[in-house]
Amino acid sequence: MQPRTSARVSLTALLGTPVTDAQGHLRGRLKDIAVATGPDAGKVAGLVLKTRAGLSIVPSQEVMETPAGTLELRTAGALVPLADESNYLYLQQDLVDRQIIDIHGRKVVRVNDVDLEWMGHGAAHLLRVAEVEVGLRGAFRRVFKGVLPRTTLDSVSRKFAARGIPWQFVDVIEVDPARRVKLRIEHERLAEMHPSDLAEILEDLAPAEREAVFTSLDEEVAAEALEEVDPKLQKALLDKLDEEKIADIVEEMDPGAAADLLAELPEERSDAILEEMEPEERQEVAELLEFDEKSAAGCMTTDFVYLGTNATVAQAVQALRSFDGDPESVTEIYLLDEKRVLRGAIPLARVVMAQPDSKLAPLAESRVLSCPADMHQKELAEMFDKYNLHSLAVVDTQHRMVGVVQADHVISFLREKL
Repeated sequence: MQPRTSARVSLTALLGTPVTDAQGHLRGRLKDIAVATGPDAGKVAGLVLKTRAGLSIVPSQEVMETPAGTLELRTAGALVPLADESNYLYLQQDLVDRQIIDIHGRKVVRVNDVDLEWMGHGAAHLLRVAEVEVGLRGAFRRVFKGVLPRTTLDSVSRKFAARGIPWQFVDVIEVDPARRVKLRIEHERLAEMHPSDLAEILEDLAPAEREAVFTSLDEEVAAEALEEVDPKLQKALLDKLDEEKIADIVEEMDPGAAADLLAELPEERSDAILEEMEPEERQEVAELLEFDEKSAAGCMTTDFVYLGTNATVAQAVQALRSFDGDPESVTEIYLLDEKRVLRGAIPLARVVMAQPDSKLAPLAESRVLSCPADMHQKELAEMFDKYNLHSLAVVDTQHRMVGVVQADHVISFLREKL
């Protein structure tokens, strides 16, 4: 009888399986499965056996499945002592019970089991990893292994819906000796994720996994995610990074959010990060740090689009195209005179609908709303509610415009009060 040409088997079911030689003599029992990392990531490199002499490893191509469900060595001398563990990912030791990221579900899940597959037979009878199991099926197998007969366990577990993640999405984060596992997320796919989703994932991860995932992000994506998490987690995420790396991330943040972040850090470290920043970004953030965090100036951004009072629609479009801030945050274009005094605000929709050679001034709102820099957040929230605002200009004592408060800052303040 030949072995099955292709059959799924769980890691839980395989662990403890007797391994014999061709003559039927017991050589050990399966303790774990070693998977390659690096260029050969995911390939089953060997099977770890518990023998009388200790732990040994046998190359995967030297093991085949028998019709009786046991494992058989092709050659007697295939077993070698297990000496160096650093080159492998061990499914039971390093993967099972670990947290990974389900990129499709945008959430953190725990690995309950691993499904493997026998491919072919004879000389090509090889074992490969198919997917990780994150649902109740894998959990049931592990809880009731040894309690129920293997056939019964397999039959009952299949009544639970399978929740598997294909192995090709699984990769290793090799940041410390306690190797961690996550789903492989390409930078392009990370950039497509909403920062709020990424922030929730970081919040749900255990500290070691969280650190490893965050440090794998590029500066722009890390900055967007950092703006969405609470201050305590912000500090935890930055704790292991040096000041130069943090400065690169902070430079990509909204200036107001960057100032809020640095205000939460010890003054000595905040100053060290500022020193590593580019002069222009450093000046913007440093100025914001001087304001009371509970004031309008303390929660404003200095990134906004403004033009002179004689500007045209065509110039406004060009200003929008060259804007370095978050384009989604722009709801109005502001008109400032030569002294930076606020003279008008034009909703973006009016700019889009107007002719390119039209002057901006006639498109401005009849009344220009603004608030003083020292207005308390509570009064600010009342103003946003009263006028149903998306954004609000902030002016100093000489009525010069110094920034903009966005609605999301007010919403965050109100949520903290709930």
